[in-house]
Amino acid sequence: MPVENWVNAGTKRIFYRQEGKGIPVLLLHGFAEDGTIWNNQVEYLKQNARLIVPDLPGSGLSDANEDLLTIDDYADVVKIILDQENIPSCIIIGHSMGGYIALAFAEKYANRLIAFGLFHSTAYADSEEKKATRRKSIEFIKKYGAAEFIRQSTPNLFSNYTKENKPDIIGEIINRYDNFNPSSLVSYYEAMILRPDRTSVLQNFQKPILFIIGEEDSSVPLEQSLKQCYMPAVSHIRILGRTGHMGMMESKNEANTSLLSFVQTTVI
Repeated sequence: MPVENWVNAGTKRIFYRQEGKGIPVLLLHGFAEDGTIWNNQVEYLKQNARLIVPDLPGSGLSDANEDLLTIDDYADVVKIILDQENIPSCIIIGHSMGGYIALAFAEKYANRLIAFGLFHSTAYADSEEKKATRRKSIEFIKKYGAAEFIRQSTPNLFSNYTKENKPDIIGEIINRYDNFNPSSLVSYYEAMILRPDRTSVLQNFQKPILFIIGEEDSSVPLEQSLKQCYMPAVSHIRILGRTGHMGMMESKNEANTSLLSFVQTTVI
């Protein structure tokens, strides 16, 4: 059974749950999500790992994030969780924005990592075009609210195959997150726009790094993902076919086996 926990990060109360036993693996969700996005992975991995799954500040059951201005601030929250649990080192897997946080954590606290993984994520900073797109999204959220933003943006996260053959998955995500706090979404966007290029983290980190890539990911394109895969000393690479930005749901079986293999290989 999962164990529910809370930790104080400054004035914020942060929720996280734990399940399973073995090597500690912390799963970081992405933008406009919460820890429940990893439910399939927790169920699959819990016999082989101790899963720690937070709701990042501003998401799920955790307090709002208005005073957390940078991706580094969220990395510090992760450290607070690990400190409370007396976990000296772990594996971190980050989806999308969660991958940005994993990179910031690796830059600041490399000694606390056994390995880490970028799940549909990138070490590159936003291009000017990407920043402009995020700023347009901020204005949309301020004008129309989070629910309308979630309804319009969510289908773009999925591959054409998923849209045609698994539309219920898209509907599930929209229904789960359409009550998201709009201020939290804006804060996340602003933090992502400000984040620096962290390709040097990939180049300098001497332990294993996992890349899970969606063949049809429009948010982190395949070409960009493949370029960064050659930077680390030790790379594990898995390309999910007919998959967009949400491989934990679109291709859950392949994603799960990739994560398990990475964890087991890292333990060895």
